[in-house]
Order: sequence, then C-alpha cells, then structure tokens
Amino acid sequence: MDIEQIAARGLVLLGCGKMGSAMLKGWLERGLPREAVFVMDPNPSEWLKGTGVHINAQVPEQPAIVLVAVKPQVMGAALPSAKSYGGGGTLFISVAAGTSIATFETMLGEGTPIVRAMPNTPAAVGRGITALIGNAHVDETKLAQAEALLQAVGQTVRLEHEGQMDAVTGVSGSGPAYVFHMIETLAAAGVARGLSEELAMQLAKATVAGAGALAEAADEDPSQLRVNVTSPNGTTQAALEVLMDENTGFPPLLKRAVEAAATRSEELSRG
Repeated sequence: MDIEQIAARGLVLLGCGKMGSAMLKGWLERGLPREAVFVMDPNPSEWLKGTGVHINAQVPEQPAIVLVAVKPQVMGAALPSAKSYGGGGTLFISVAAGTSIATFETMLGEGTPIVRAMPNTPAAVGRGITALIGNAHVDETKLAQAEALLQAVGQTVRLEHEGQMDAVTGVSGSGPAYVFHMIETLAAAGVARGLSEELAMQLAKATVAGAGALAEAADEDPSQLRVNVTSPNGTTQAALEVLMDENTGFPPLLKRAVEAAATRSEELSRG
C-alpha cells in the first residue's frame, strides 16, 4: 500500500458495515493515518466513532481512492455523491456484490479507473480471500495498489476477465456459509450419536478449522490429504463412501450449490 500517496490525497470509504470495518481495521493497523480516511456512513458504529477517522465530513476534492462497500440495494443512492471523483484522477474499488464494472462506468463516467473485487467474510479475522479485476483504465500500478489495500484482510487473486466473478461468488464469496452449515450439520450428527450439543459443536468447529489450516499449510493437495487420513476398510472410508457418492454425495451437491449462487450473481449483475 502506498501509504504516503493515500495520506497526501485521502481515502474515502463509502459504507462501513462488517466488511468496511474489517478493511478499515487492517489499514489502520498497517499504518494508514487516521486523518487520511474519510468514512461516509449514515449509521456509524460506536467502534467506528472511536477510530479517530473522519466520519460524514467534508472529503478531499480529488482523493487517491474511493472504496465502495455499501450494499447493492443502496448503490444507486450512494454513488451519485461520488460521481464528481470520476474521470480518471481517483481510483474506485468496489467490494459490492453483484454490481458490474459497466454499471460503475455508466454512473461515474468514461475514463474512470475501476477495480471490482469480491472478498468474503473471513476478512473479519484477517483470513479472507479477495478476487479482483480492473477495467481498461486500471494499469499495473493501480491494480497493485488495490491489491495492497485488500490484502489488509487476507489473500488476493487476480481474475483473467470479469465473467469469472460469478463463479468466484459461488465458490469463495458464498462459500463460508457452506462451511458454516457443514459445521452445524456435523455437530448435529454427533448429537444424534449421543454427544452433548456443546461437545459436538466444539469438535465440529475445531475439526473444520484445523483441516482448513492443514490444507493451506501442507505441501500435498487436498486429495492426497484425504488419502492420508483414510485407512483401507476403516471408519473414514466408510464415511467417504457416503460423502463421495456420485449421485447423492458432496460432488453433485456442491456443484449444484455453486451453480445456484453463480446464477444468482449473474441475475444481480444484470439488475
């Protein structure tokens, strides 16, 4: 993150809900001066009020960055206030789901550099992953600057084209909810076999969190990790024969789930 440039020109954050707050927390921890941040939010939280940033105050004439973190349904009301920054001098970064680059270009004017990004909720604990893509007016320097800002809450990946964003939404954007539901159902299955609710939930949470950490840290891919823990004719194999069933197991189920999320993302993008 080019802190000096942002500090000199300012950063405007439109919307400071859970995602905006997570990013702001990461920026401040990385040394971005509080006085360089201008947050526009109709209902600022007590946490936000205690950060020392500018809240609903007069913003710089040409900030370095405007980051859009409002919900898609209020985008139409929020963006007109930022239209004066369009045209090229300010980099726009959007983390709003379902809003295409073309929509921003229409609202902000031609020549505006725009980065569309899709983070996910583990950003709240600095473990998110964000996919991003820029329009024709975003050069390598601007894309790297956007990456640096978004890396304050986790990893980033660059997309080849905007059409991939719907699939990203289905996999990583909505994906944490799939994992949370798996934790719920895994714990419920433990209760059904005689464990207390508290113990079953503790086991389920730790198992999913630990397996995810191992998958990221290990040199082997997840397929090999699965093999490593599966003894022939053992307990894990018995369970996997259910979960890996080609008709009723995880493969067709998750394929349908990701397809449903991606399709809905396409619908939202079309308005």
